[in-house]
Amino acid sequence: MNMTFFWLILFVVFVLVELATMGLSTIWFAGGALVATVAAAFGLPIWLQVILFLVVSVLLLYFTRPIAVKYFNKDRAKTNIEGYVGRDVIVISEIDNLQGIGQVTFNGQEWSARSTSNDVTMSVGTVGVVKAVDGVKLIIEEKKQADTAGKNLKVI
Repeated sequence: MNMTFFWLILFVVFVLVELATMGLSTIWFAGGALVATVAAAFGLPIWLQVILFLVVSVLLLYFTRPIAVKYFNKDRAKTNIEGYVGRDVIVISEIDNLQGIGQVTFNGQEWSARSTSNDVTMSVGTVGVVKAVDGVKLIIEEKKQADTAGKNLKVI
């Protein structure tokens, strides 16, 4: 088989896989295969075609993937735990890190909760904001009064 067709077929396969998955996983290799296709069309040796394929693929992966991930995933909806950060909670049992107690309601469920600071306690009814998730505990801080003033608070 002519190497130009081999690299061209490989290029098409990588592009089709990328289109099917949209995971930014094979597009870099498609670029390498395209360069190798051009090299084969000019009659360069197979070993040079393979090296060009590998070098171009790695360079594309290294230099462009972080940029592509940043821009292609910016509208990605947060899922599961990462979607909890920044959401409001209501304290239903006093939060005291030193005593290891505290619960909040979040998303219709009761969660164990801790404050972001050991010297802060939160009383029942306090509105908090999720800052992190540690295992099965929500790490929260008290929502500032200005954040809730004049707004309807939606209990979740």
